Parts: sequence; structure tokens; C-alpha cells
Amino acid sequence: MFGLFSKKQSLVGCDIFNGFTDYHSHILPGVDDGIRHMDDALEVLKHYESLGVKKVWLTPHIMEDIPNTTSELRERFEELKSAYKGGIELKLAAENMIDNLFVKRLEQGDVLPHGDRGKELLLETSYVQAPYGFYKILQDVKKAGYTPILAHPERYRYMELENYDKLRAQGVLFQMNIMSLSNAYGPEARKRAEYLLENDMYSYYGSDLHNLGHFKEMTEEKCIKKKIADILSRK
Repeated sequence: MFGLFSKKQSLVGCDIFNGFTDYHSHILPGVDDGIRHMDDALEVLKHYESLGVKKVWLTPHIMEDIPNTTSELRERFEELKSAYKGGIELKLAAENMIDNLFVKRLEQGDVLPHGDRGKELLLETSYVQAPYGFYKILQDVKKAGYTPILAHPERYRYMELENYDKLRAQGVLFQMNIMSLSNAYGPEARKRAEYLLENDMYSYYGSDLHNLGHFKEMTEEKCIKKKIADILSRK
């Protein structure tokens, strides 16, 4: 199943970021466990420019442990846009942990939508178990007028192949972390990512970048075969 991925190639050499949209990042500074300082955020964006990235979705965490408000995130986003003088298009959304805080804010309509139409929500769960009422909450997201995007489904250890099929049948979109293909999250996550990629189950791709070291690893690690780079370069 995984023979396509046996040959290694540098991400830089593959030019996969030329025209790329990063749909998942933690570059907005000082709001979560991602980039902490404005200067570091600007340095990451400068590196992105050198690779030809065209658009970056800033998707800071919102969860009970990191209860960012939409107003605070929008304010910080405006600060970054004012400081950044480059040509990458910056967009603001959020990575929403499916927990009680998310349920409450969804009911209140207090969310930061994702996607060019503003009709999607980027969601995540615990890596070890599904949240209580998982499928009902996904239905509630759809009833509220949004399409759920499940961040990095390859990293959820509790999921079986039938869970992926069920979620896709329910209209849930999947977003892959590119670094999953490099064993950054372990061999099991890589195998799941390869399976989902081979079966054309991903709709979006992202870095999930949290720090400069992660950026360097993502752009210099020899981890993705040319065929995969070609696929990602068109996203």
C-alpha cells in the first residue's frame, strides 16, 4: 500500500510551496503554543515568501485551556497585517477543539470561519479519544451552516478506517499535516496519512507550524516523494 513513498526527496527541491496555500498554521504571534513574538512571525512569513507561498491561514487554538476570544484574535491579526509588508495573503480562522467551550460558542454564533466562502470550521479532537457526542456535534456544525474540516485526522490514534469513511460520508472534510509524511508524528500517523492521501480523502493541506525549528524541519527534511510534492503543489 505504501510503496509510493519509499523514495525520499527534499521539500525545497520539489518546490511544493510554489503557489501553495497553507491551510493550518500557528504563526499568529503570542496567542497560543505557536509563534510567540511578532519578529519571529515576520521571519516565518519571509521564509514562506522565498518558497513561493501565496496564502496562509492563521489558525490559532481555541479550547478550554486556551480560551482565545474572536475579538482578541482579530485584534492581534490586524497587528500582524500592519507589521507585515510582504505579498502573502493572510487569512484568519481558528483551530477549534471540540469541547464544551466550542459547543457554547457555536450555539452563540461566536466562531471564526475558515475557507474562501467563510462557510467552514477547522476542528480538532483529543489524539487518544473522540469527544462525547462527536458525531452529533458535527451535525450541529452543519446545522449552523458550516462544513466541518477535521484537522490532521491521521494523528487521531482512536480512529479506525471505518471512522474515516463514516466522517467523509457525513460531509466532513479532511486537512493533512504535511509533516505527517516524514514520521514527525510517528510511523502510525505517517501510514494513516499515506492511506488517506492515496485514497484521495484530503481536501486541504497545511503545515501546522508552531515554531521556527518546525519550519526548518518542514522545508529541509528529505521526506516526500516527487509524486506527493506534485499533488501538494496544485493545492
